[in-house]
Amino acid sequence: MLNFLTTLVITALSMMITSYIIPGITINNFQAALVAAFVFGIVNAIIKPILVFFTLPVTILSLGLFLFVINAICFSLVAYFTPGLRVNSFLDALFGSILVSFISSVLNSWLK
Repeated sequence: MLNFLTTLVITALSMMITSYIIPGITINNFQAALVAAFVFGIVNAIIKPILVFFTLPVTILSLGLFLFVINAICFSLVAYFTPGLRVNSFLDALFGSILVSFISSVLNSWLK
């Protein structure tokens, strides 16, 4: 349970930092970031594997680069389902998903 809460807070912090760096991504407050992090976890656990399965040929042909597009789609879905998170364009979602992953990885490695 503590690991889940730690991951949730780290993802929320990553989203807040990303919203300060990328002007096309806005988060109203930290509570909205926590909700977005929770929805992000659900989307990554349920919807992302389905997208990866159905786009496997394209992913193989692009040597895995299409996974960035899938991450951006998932990030856009999170913004759609979360009231306090707004993403202006697909490009913002693409860079935002990359930055959230990078910042989360750095914070996770820093804590462990």
